[in-house]
Amino acid sequence: MNTTQKLSHTLKQELEALLGPEGVLTDPVALRAYDCDAYSPAKHFPDAVALPQDTEQVSAIIKLCNRLGVPFTPRGAGTGLSGGATAIEGGVVIATTRLNKILHIDVPNRRLVAQAGVVNTYLTKAVRAHHLHYAPDPSSQGACTVGGNVAENAGGPHTLKYGVTTNHVTGLTLVLPDGEIVALGGFEEETPGYDLVGLVVGAEGTMGIVTEVTVRLTPLPQAVRTLLAVFETIDQATQTVSDIIAAGVLPAALEMIDTFIIKACEEAFHLGFPSDAEAVLIIEVDGLEVGLDEEADQVRQIAFKNGAREVRQAKTELERALLWKARKQAFGALGRLGLSMVTHDGVIPRTKLPQVLREVRAIAQKYNLLVGNVFHAGDGNLHPNLMFDERDPEQVERVMQAGEEILKLCVDVGGSLTGEHGIGVEKMEAMTLLFSEADLDLMQKIKSVFNRNALCNPGKVLPTSKRCWETEHGPRLVRSVGRGAAV
Repeated sequence: MNTTQKLSHTLKQELEALLGPEGVLTDPVALRAYDCDAYSPAKHFPDAVALPQDTEQVSAIIKLCNRLGVPFTPRGAGTGLSGGATAIEGGVVIATTRLNKILHIDVPNRRLVAQAGVVNTYLTKAVRAHHLHYAPDPSSQGACTVGGNVAENAGGPHTLKYGVTTNHVTGLTLVLPDGEIVALGGFEEETPGYDLVGLVVGAEGTMGIVTEVTVRLTPLPQAVRTLLAVFETIDQATQTVSDIIAAGVLPAALEMIDTFIIKACEEAFHLGFPSDAEAVLIIEVDGLEVGLDEEADQVRQIAFKNGAREVRQAKTELERALLWKARKQAFGALGRLGLSMVTHDGVIPRTKLPQVLREVRAIAQKYNLLVGNVFHAGDGNLHPNLMFDERDPEQVERVMQAGEEILKLCVDVGGSLTGEHGIGVEKMEAMTLLFSEADLDLMQKIKSVFNRNALCNPGKVLPTSKRCWETEHGPRLVRSVGRGAAV
């Protein structure tokens, strides 16, 4: 037995001693489910998957990994879209799926404490009877977990009005990369000293593993109006987005779906969407019943002014749910096409939407790829979905090149690399497009304060190689991690 085999055998034995045989996965067939998250071009098998049930077990696993010098990667439901939960350097995946209990609900103070593996939508289900909800609502909220939401600072369709995860988290239990357990924040609105909760939310699991989350609960709106506006052109739809915001209306959600996604959703769900439309907007306004009809009418008039073919309003809760089904399950509808998909989430100024969407289509055509757009138009958070066959190395290369050009385009028009999916493996070399060497060095120093041995979720967020300026159309980014595993 060589050194690697001995280490693997020791790791398995000691993990089973901590968690029991049922709490450890090492069989190659079982590990296949953990070779990537929803960002499929970067794949790598872990050596083992650990399934702890509480904070103390997470701490014990991390201490074991430190003693053996084994890297470890936190993972929630695996719905992440940037490779953040992929064990790029092997080692142990610490999956939080058994940390699935809601620990405390404080209705008067509007707080809830949950373990990191609780599914997002279960938080709202637990308090809906008290007319409260947990506002962040990623499209994968029926599967994604609150710990993963914390790692990526997830958003969702209602981000425009209600904000992203960091706006709704007041406290965390964090297991540091050396196994120490710390409590950050708490029930109160603000705590003195450094905002360590804010630092950890969005750190993508590189500063430790969150095991418990204290969230702020928000009252359910008294009334809601949900509209569907149908447009002949993308330009009409995007101008409507800008005009609604300019008019002083702050919708709870303002989502756009292009014709490619419309057709996929119609084939999947038969919702009665016009398959010949170039774009539709789902617009939701909420708040007090008094005055809400006037606000919905203002939105309707703005849409018609910009050439909307029709504007429908959901008359019942069922009709509203069906409208949102197209948005929330759009990615599932695309999955019926039998292809792999990379979903980007660059952020751009709203006024640049028509230009950028045209250029995204041109980039997809350049690389001979299908693309569909469904995104948070109100805050300029794009989600171009590039379709490809991951079994074909040449297609993998093309989809990554196209993605790099899309990210550079977003930055060039004054935007950013990510709105809610995180940097992960996918975008880490592109960080040099936004940040100077001094900026990145400072980030590395902060990361090293927490993650001294670089064992906690290695190979994520911060660049590991220099950019290669090699195309005639501008910079292309070359990743040093994950590309070989994609094929």
